[in-house]
Amino acid sequence: MIKLYYGPGACSFVPHVGIEAIKAATGEEIESQTVKLHKGEQHTPEYLALNQLGQVPLLVVDGKPLNQIVAICDYLDRRFPQAGLLPSDSWQRAQAMSLFAWMNNTVHPTFTHIFRPAKFAASEAAQADVRNTAVAAFRECLERIQTLAQQAGPFLLGDRLSFVDAYALTFLRWGGLGGIDPASLPAYQTYVARVAAQPPVAAAMAREGIDLATYKPK
Repeated sequence: MIKLYYGPGACSFVPHVGIEAIKAATGEEIESQTVKLHKGEQHTPEYLALNQLGQVPLLVVDGKPLNQIVAICDYLDRRFPQAGLLPSDSWQRAQAMSLFAWMNNTVHPTFTHIFRPAKFAASEAAQADVRNTAVAAFRECLERIQTLAQQAGPFLLGDRLSFVDAYALTFLRWGGLGGIDPASLPAYQTYVARVAAQPPVAAAMAREGIDLATYKPK
C-alpha cells in the first residue's frame, strides 16, 4: 500500500502530480490524504508519529514513512518507471536531478524567506529587509526557469511531463503570492499554462482546489 500526504498549494503538489501521472500510465491507484497546513494538522500527534519533521509531503509505503520531496519523487519514479516522470538515461537523469535539487535547495528556501521572514529575523524592520531581499532573489530564480523553458520544450526535460515541471508551476504560483506578476515573465507564464493543461496536473490542481491566479495587483 502507498499513501501520499499532501498540503494544498504546498510543494507536495509535485509528487501529487506524480501519482496522477502514475495512475494515467499504469492504472495504479495511490491513496492520498490532505494535510490542512493552515489548521496545523502537520503538528498533530498522529501526523508527527509518521513524520517528526511536521512537513509535507510524506509518502507511506507498506507502513513505512518516507519524507523529503526529492527522495519521494525518486522512489515513485523507480517504482513506476512507466510514467516517465524522470529520464531513464543515466546522464539525462543526473542532469534532471541536478535541476530538481536546485529547485528544492535554492528556489524553495528562497521563497520561505518571503513567506516566513519571522523565521530569519526578529524585528519587523529586519523581517521586511529579509522579505524584500528574498523577493529579488526569487525573481532571479524564476527568470532562470523562464530561460530554461524557452530553451527546452514543450517541457523542461523535453517532450514528457516531469516532476520538475510540477515544481516550476508551483514556483510561479508562489511568485504571485510574493507580489511577482506572472505577466512580467511571459514565456514562463505560457509554459506553465501548457503544464497546467496536462491531465495529471489538472487533476491534482482540482483535488487541491488551487489555480494559477495568485497575483493581486496592489
